[in-house]
Amino acid sequence: MKKSLIKKTSILLMSIFSITGIAKAQTKAKPVLWDGMIVSGYVDKGAYVNFGGPCIKLVKKPVAVTLGMLPSLRIKEDKVVSGAKKNSILTPMLGFGAAVIYKHLVVQVPLYYVAKTAAADGSWKIGVGVGYKF
Repeated sequence: MKKSLIKKTSILLMSIFSITGIAKAQTKAKPVLWDGMIVSGYVDKGAYVNFGGPCIKLVKKPVAVTLGMLPSLRIKEDKVVSGAKKNSILTPMLGFGAAVIYKHLVVQVPLYYVAKTAAADGSWKIGVGVGYKF
């Protein structure tokens, strides 16, 4: 499972780099503390909202690709047996992933680790989101 997830993520990132022409020598890579974007999306039968985070940003106007950390709020109601305790609907999470930015449109592919619960083992979840770059 982990190997296939890593393989799929690698293929996705290579595709993004080749489609956008990011792999060319004239592209500049620079570390960015906050990229000024807000993204919402779907992961693990729930939603998330994030505002970007520290990342490495590759730019070739008008397209940019970021790879970095994603401090997020997960929005998901736990399904538990009646009478059992459950988590809050809003839960902070830290993920990582890639985002492609075209002008002000952001398309993001995040990976989040969902911790072990009484009902399920911990696992990595891949999501997809759309947002706006300020």
